[in-house]
Amino acid sequence: MNLIQYQDNQGARKVGMVAPGGETVRAIIGVASVYELVQDAIKKKTNLEAVTISRLSFQSIDYDELIAQKRLLPPLDHPDPARCLITGTGLSHLGSAAARDSMHAKIQKAESELTDSMKMFKWGIEGGKPPAGQIGVQPEWFYKGDGRCAVAPEHALELPPYANDGGDEVEVVGLYVIGPDGAVYRVGFALGNEYADHVMERKNYLYLAHSKLRQCAYGPELLVGALPNSVSGHARLLREGKTVWESDWLSGDDNMAHSIANLEHHHFKYADFHRPGDVHVHFFGAATGSFTQGVKTELGDTFEISAEAFGKPLRNTLVRGAEKEVLVAMRQL
Repeated sequence: MNLIQYQDNQGARKVGMVAPGGETVRAIIGVASVYELVQDAIKKKTNLEAVTISRLSFQSIDYDELIAQKRLLPPLDHPDPARCLITGTGLSHLGSAAARDSMHAKIQKAESELTDSMKMFKWGIEGGKPPAGQIGVQPEWFYKGDGRCAVAPEHALELPPYANDGGDEVEVVGLYVIGPDGAVYRVGFALGNEYADHVMERKNYLYLAHSKLRQCAYGPELLVGALPNSVSGHARLLREGKTVWESDWLSGDDNMAHSIANLEHHHFKYADFHRPGDVHVHFFGAATGSFTQGVKTELGDTFEISAEAFGKPLRNTLVRGAEKEVLVAMRQL
């Protein structure tokens, strides 16, 4: 089952279930958001699929029309954007067979000779998939922002004036809601473009935190249920309607150094991330990206990420934010 959030012709928020074939959407009645649907499932002590089916209407909406009119919303958000925490994990994927062989060759060196990034990758290979019931090595972790940095599918990602670059990061995203008792409920998964500043990051790895404080996008569809062990997809960078870069990508436990369960544990082990009612959006690490293959994005480029399990592709266009950086002046109290 795949769900979307969208706006109707009057601008009211709606939830829909993508019908078989992916061309139409069935409206869900009685709720204005997936968040409300989740709260209903928690209250009734049932699952998201059951409460969705119980509210399914006969109203059918043309999916392509929603896309063309840019009426899609992120598939899970919070009524208060400050209560939506967006985070991520890096150095978690094995990549293609060629990339995998290259990485394995590099980590055969003595640990004292490895860069910090290669050490983290090596630790993930060795301890990122612990046996069931055990805790594995912790991954890299970073903060993106709150719900205000999330851009809806088909809408523009902004290049801020202080950025050195604005590049795609093709990822799978985990979506979660914290229950009234602090328990973590996994709502499902979505396609994600974590969108980061790779040029800034490569100047010095200590700039990683700065490079991640950018907008991001995820969706358009929420995949309800477990993530397949192997996810395969395709990513493209379009410029004036022409493909200037494309790549297949892999994700899921079979293609990662860390298991999804291990990444989830090391995020939610912190007590601060169990505040009742909060939404968490967690990027599981880049499977590929145009920057890693030497492509520099330009204003007007469109990022497109797809995978069969997730239905319609995630698309966003790169635009300029403010023209120049303005000094932030303090007001003395």
